[in-house]
Amino acid sequence: MAKQKTKKGKAAPDTSNELLENPEAIATRLGRGEAFLKQNTRLVGGVIGLMILIIAGIVGFQIHKANQNEKAQGEMFQAVYYFEQDSVDFALNGDGVQPGFLEIIDEYGGTAASNLAHFYVGSIYLSQGEYESAADHLEKFSSDDFLVQAHAYSLIGDAYMELGTISEAIRYYKNAANYKENKFFTPKYLSKLAIAYEEDGNLQAAIETYGEIENNYSDAYEYTEARKHKARLEGLASN
Repeated sequence: MAKQKTKKGKAAPDTSNELLENPEAIATRLGRGEAFLKQNTRLVGGVIGLMILIIAGIVGFQIHKANQNEKAQGEMFQAVYYFEQDSVDFALNGDGVQPGFLEIIDEYGGTAASNLAHFYVGSIYLSQGEYESAADHLEKFSSDDFLVQAHAYSLIGDAYMELGTISEAIRYYKNAANYKENKFFTPKYLSKLAIAYEEDGNLQAAIETYGEIENNYSDAYEYTEARKHKARLEGLASN
């Protein structure tokens, strides 16, 4: 690369080489930095102090959340036991000694325990016919587990089907069927999706959904029913 020329045609001095090769140049640069620090001590100190406070705040928040979650998990144990024993009132509201899921949600919001409590509460409300509350809690739940998350989507779809909001039911059944597809549960969610499509009057989409079960899940429990309903809907669609 050609060096930059001065007005007299001479090459401009290479300051980068001078800095690397000339100790005096290095000393001059360092001197400038020291002078800046001396002149702006308060500013630099304030910036460093602010950074320390931010880092300490983040670490402190994470520790606090971890402690809160551990405490909530311990307190939720009894509510889970009541849920498994079908004592849903105690599971929701506690037994007077140990808290129920609703109190866990209120007291420990943002923790993993509170997140899981939303799933339990939504499941209970769905079984009790409180479909709006069920959908509300289940929509606040999230999980990386392919079984639990897909199941949650399916339950939300069930709630919206009961409410008559078919478009939302279809959306959540799609989410369930498409979430980490597997041969054990995906056919079940596809069957629900096909029923929702038929309820919505979209026979072609229902036929295609049953066809997906027929083509991809021949070993599934839902296979025979899917073939039967696909043939029925094809007959209706041809009329």
